Amino acid sequence: MKQTADAVVIGGGIVGMAAAFYLAREKFGSIVLVEKEKFFGSGSTSKAAGGIRAQFTTRVNIEMSMLAEKIFENFKDETGHDALFDQVGYMFLLSRDEDIEVFKKAFELQKSLGLPAELLQPDDIPQYAPHVRLDDIKLATFCKKDGLGDPAEFLSGYEHAAREHGVELVNEAPVTGLEVSGGKITKVKTAKGDIETPLVINAAGAWSGLIAEMAGADLKVKPYPRMCVTTAELDFMKPYFPMVVDVATGLYSHKESKGILLGWANKDSESTFDQSILPDYVDGILERALDRIPQLETAEVANQWTGLYSTTPDHRAVIGWEPSVEGLFYITGFSGHGFMHAPSAGIVSMEMITGKKLSVDISDLSPERFARGELVEEKNVI
Repeated sequence: MKQTADAVVIGGGIVGMAAAFYLAREKFGSIVLVEKEKFFGSGSTSKAAGGIRAQFTTRVNIEMSMLAEKIFENFKDETGHDALFDQVGYMFLLSRDEDIEVFKKAFELQKSLGLPAELLQPDDIPQYAPHVRLDDIKLATFCKKDGLGDPAEFLSGYEHAAREHGVELVNEAPVTGLEVSGGKITKVKTAKGDIETPLVINAAGAWSGLIAEMAGADLKVKPYPRMCVTTAELDFMKPYFPMVVDVATGLYSHKESKGILLGWANKDSESTFDQSILPDYVDGILERALDRIPQLETAEVANQWTGLYSTTPDHRAVIGWEPSVEGLFYITGFSGHGFMHAPSAGIVSMEMITGKKLSVDISDLSPERFARGELVEEKNVI
């Protein structure tokens, strides 16, 4: 491992890997990426549900997703490596008037930014999701540009591309400290040795708050657990079945191999790094799933896991410079959307670091917004 570098990226998930690749492609200088685990992407990236969508309620998230979707669509041209973006769409089922009001307002914003979103009446839904119970559904939103991707495939593409552009990737190298002198980053300390550097890119996801603390900074990112369940093969599952989100209950589902993936955004979860399987949480997922898709009554559970969201107070990412420590840059806090925003996050971070014109105006994602109290909540968070 190099003892000096122009930049050190902390975090070997897809966000950190994308950032390292785009910086290296711009010939930024020597770059080292360090990951605490044995395998890259074994943190939240490996636990991601794989959804890719642009149906958000805030401008910056919509534009970040639209840029990311273009890259996912042309990933081989971007990196030289194949990965499949299955654009089966995203559907949000609305049964409550208060949700309809929020989603209609978001729909108008999405359309104004060029997103081909649609409003669906209940009779329109079965052509996309034929097995979903609809007796209480009043409206749905849908976007055919959205869809699904395998996080491991896209991570692998960025990993290979980063290596090819000269990034040194080091695993099993947990960061043990950051050295700051005169208010500036000077060194990253790891279990495999120290690296002198003027630039640290904190892409440690749910663990990024701990990394910031090492430099004496207060980053408003906390870990929150989310669980997913997959089923064995289902004879009724269609290849065009989209990501379907039941907004009222927080249930989400999409095709997974020949079965289905089920998840639930339990808003009552407390912040923790514990990734244990919680039987009550699993039961909550299955109860909601059986209510919305009754044919799942015969389904068998194939797998279940817990991952961590890196969550901010307004459920939007933090991308930008730490104001109290020169040379500390954040790409984190995606609140469950790190995989889908990784390409655009990598690009805008590279642009900000190198002084280029930004592809997306990310001023709303500044770390300083918390101290200023300038929070605009992203309401469409699963």
